[in-house]
Amino acid sequence: MKLNVLVVDDDKLVNEFLTETLTRSNYAVESVMSAEEALERIENKEFDILISDIKMKGMDGLTLLKRVKESHPELVIIMITAFGTVETAVNAMKSGAYDYLLKPISPDAIEMLVERVAEVIRLRRENQMLRQDLADRYQNIIGKSNKMKQIFELIQTTADARSTVLITGESGTGKELVARAIHYTSSRREKPFIKLNCAALPENLVEAELFGYEKGSFTGAVRQHKGRFELAHTGTLLLDEITEMPIGLQSKLLRVLQEREFERIGSGTSIEVDVRIIATSNRDLKKAIEEKKFREDLYYRLNVIPIHIIPLRERLEDIPLLINHFVEKCNNDNNKRVSGIEDNVLSLFMKYHWPGNVRELENYIERAVVTSRGTVLSQQDFPKELVLGKLADAAGLSKDMTLAEGEKFLILKALQRFDGNKTKAAEALDITPRTIRNKLAEYNIEVQDND
Repeated sequence: MKLNVLVVDDDKLVNEFLTETLTRSNYAVESVMSAEEALERIENKEFDILISDIKMKGMDGLTLLKRVKESHPELVIIMITAFGTVETAVNAMKSGAYDYLLKPISPDAIEMLVERVAEVIRLRRENQMLRQDLADRYQNIIGKSNKMKQIFELIQTTADARSTVLITGESGTGKELVARAIHYTSSRREKPFIKLNCAALPENLVEAELFGYEKGSFTGAVRQHKGRFELAHTGTLLLDEITEMPIGLQSKLLRVLQEREFERIGSGTSIEVDVRIIATSNRDLKKAIEEKKFREDLYYRLNVIPIHIIPLRERLEDIPLLINHFVEKCNNDNNKRVSGIEDNVLSLFMKYHWPGNVRELENYIERAVVTSRGTVLSQQDFPKELVLGKLADAAGLSKDMTLAEGEKFLILKALQRFDGNKTKAAEALDITPRTIRNKLAEYNIEVQDND
């Protein structure tokens, strides 16, 4: 893709020389004879590079530089100056110019400088694409239900706030995804996103990991160690499973949230910190407070912006979207070509109780995509606990049954429930009456027709 260059110089010969040289170097070049014309052109078209003389009639190059930087800060600007005004060119660089060229300009000098600028622009665009890819990755929360739409809106409206966020919900609902989406939607997106899982560390290590420590502050502290608060400065700190934080440490955390400063273990020096705190929990926090396992004042300090993620069983309309997303993801990760699932599998999914929520669904889809030999996933691609799951509460159903045993049990149980009515039993099981008749013949069982 060609870079767009705008040349501004009221010297016609220099203007034509720069335009011809850069055009020959495969840049898309336009030129104007005044700063006023340049401003008008920039407002009507997007340029990558601006090359401008400093001394011009009317508005000079320095004024043009300042005006352009105010309205188009990403535009790379190169200034042209005579030998006697180098100091002016240096001042121009302090005002935002990328570099300057000295008159008389040689073709090699202009080509080399613009080539260097082109590389900078290319790297900048790559970084922007990577950041956007990262943002898309962590904001890829799937859902069309009203509850999920409310969460999307909350992410957008609160992303740039400094207020603490408390995300609650069962395990596997996507609490960390929401936390990452908040960070990567916010103005802190290019700053650190640091996570501390309060349940994954021994109690005596949580404080050291959170606040850091000085060399020699305790046995084994052989060097200075920066904690998660310090690493997350200007960014976001996710305190995952906050209810697992030791009760004694909760008071120290509360103080940091209030005063926005902390001390490393073994240090008497306070460190100011600018960190946005997001906490998650899969427990009943009110119950934890009653049991004296969680400080009530810390709860209210964290619960400024509460976000509750409902379990998958309460947003079944999102399951088809999630399935498509996970199938596509697993295809890409494993070089597979699965196109989707059979309708009867979707029906099973819609009736299953999903104790593991979205994480459980993703695991089932991944396992099925990896192991399936076909292009459409069928019941045979999923474990029997899922196939039997829709009637798992029925008396007498055992997870130790084989798939054939479970199938027989469910058919007979359904017929018993509907007094032998094969049509109603088939409807309840999502199969055809003919299938029931064939299965009964296979079992060598006669059931009186009550259809």
